[in-house]
Order: sequence, then C-alpha cells, then structure tokens
Amino acid sequence: MKTYKLLILLLLLQSCTAQVEKINGVSFVASRNAVNEKHVSPVVKLNANYAAVMPFGFVKSLNSTTLTYNTNKQWFGETAKGVKQYVETLQKHHIKIMIKPQIWVWHGEFTGFIKMTSEENWKAFETSYSKFILEYAALAEEVNADIFCIGTELETFIKNRPNFWFQLIKKIKTVYKGKLTYAANWDEFKRTPFWGELDFIGIDAYFPVSDVKTPTFEDAMEGWKNHLPEIKAKQKAFNKPVLFTEFGYRSVDFSGKEPWKSERSMQGVNLEAQVNTTKALFETFWHQDWFAGGFVWKWFINHEQVGGEQNHMFTPQNKPVEKIIKSYYEAFK
Repeated sequence: MKTYKLLILLLLLQSCTAQVEKINGVSFVASRNAVNEKHVSPVVKLNANYAAVMPFGFVKSLNSTTLTYNTNKQWFGETAKGVKQYVETLQKHHIKIMIKPQIWVWHGEFTGFIKMTSEENWKAFETSYSKFILEYAALAEEVNADIFCIGTELETFIKNRPNFWFQLIKKIKTVYKGKLTYAANWDEFKRTPFWGELDFIGIDAYFPVSDVKTPTFEDAMEGWKNHLPEIKAKQKAFNKPVLFTEFGYRSVDFSGKEPWKSERSMQGVNLEAQVNTTKALFETFWHQDWFAGGFVWKWFINHEQVGGEQNHMFTPQNKPVEKIIKSYYEAFK
C-alpha cells in the first residue's frame, strides 16, 4: 500500500512539473538565395522547433485591386519555388513549418488599412487575394506544412468583407488539411470574427508594456497585466489555443512603449531593454497551458552577418537576447 501511494505521489509531482511542448518558432526571413545546412544550423542551435516561411505578394497602393506575386522580380525566398526549397531544407533538420503568406504595400504602408473604393473593386481584390492564398494553401499541403496562416494584419479588409473570409476559410480547407490560423495585429484580435473556424487564435504580439526608456523585467511583467485578461477571455470564449504568430522587441530605447514600430530613425541601441521585455513575455505566457507558443520576429538566414550588439532592429541574432530565447526554447521543447 505504501509503495502504491508513493507511486501516485511521484506521478502527481511529475504532472505538476512537466512542461508542455510549445511552438518555439522563428520568422525565417526570405532571401535572394536558396538555403542550406549552414543557414538552418543556427535555428537548430536556438532550440527552435518551428519556422514561419513567408512568401510575399505586392500591391501598389492601399486601394489597388491586383495582388502581384510569384514573379521573377521577387527574391527567391518570397516565391513558391523558394518556399518549397526553404521548407524542404528546414524539414530535413526536423523543423516544423508554418507557411505565412504576407502582403507588402509599396512604400511600406500598413496592410491593416487596405480598403477598396467600390463593390466592383472589392470583388476584384477578393478574387486576387483568393488566388494568392489558395495557391499557397495547396503548396502547404504539398510540402506537409504543419500550420497555414490565412492572412496577416488585414483588419479593414476583414471588417468590410466578413462573409468573404468565412467562405475563403471553407475553400482553404478543401485544399489544405493541416491546422489554420490568422495573424491578427495586437489591437485587432479582439474583433476578428472567425476564430471559431480556425485552430489557433493568432496574434502578432506587439503589445505595449512599458513607457520607460530601459524597462526592467518587473516593469514589463506589470505591463502585461493590462493585456493578459483580454487575451485569456478571447481564448476562453472560443476554446482555442493562442499562438503568437509574431513576437519580439527591438534592441532600442523605449522598446516596450510601441513595439510595432520599425522606423530606422530610432537608433538608440538598448540591449538591456530587449532582454527584459523578451524575458517578461516568456515568463507571462510560456507557462500557460492554453498558450501554444510563438514565432520570434525576425530571423535572417545569414546568421553570422546580421544582428550584433550595435544593431537596433528586431532580430535577436548575435545579441544577449538570443541566449534568453535559447534557454526558454530549451526548457519548453
């Protein structure tokens, strides 16, 4: 009897301390070139188990009806041929895949503001976007991608054309049998209408957590208290795991104030701010059983040539924060 009780106790202790495997991902940035083992090895060393591979389509303006993609003017990694080559190379190293097609508006305007000027133009744009997404959904099925993301930060498009999106999801499911998500902006996910049709509540997690020039870990932890209840409420309402389709902070002063900003005019390098905000994000979410994981923004293929301690942009590569990410990915792999 004593032996039986001891066994039960040990099993209970194991269940309390065991960590749930997370999606420990990198946003694997498209390049001009094909990738090889040298490019994938740093991803493996980071203890990442997923990579988001991101083909691109381009529109000339926020009200352009035509999405241009898969052309010989694009970088190799942004095209279907490049995506397939990237995926196959990553999979050889046991990295799972999310394919995440994205739109780039010329001059870098925000995709969330894409809006047509007439019903005719809306229908033309819907036709163009459907073709773009369904082709990459079919490619995701072909290469056995684990997750497919149906769009990224397209709130105005969704708000104006919700029925289109519900129908598009149905069409995607006829060609792709894996798991689906959508990458909602941090202030958009509360209004996204179709979470019930997807497998993950996807969020690009650029939530503001501190107005301080160099936020401490404690500052950032406190800042998450403003957002965590809303995230948990949405998760509970749909009973879907939350996935951070993008997350990360720049190594710059005030990194936690408006984390979505990428202006190069912000050049005050602050490695400590990046470390503290990143650690707070991991401590807030990676222990939650309803949280699926996320994809750090962003990871370039030429690891030895990017990032570094004088770099003020998002990439964690060759910065102190890389060790923070590696340690959490190790703990939850």
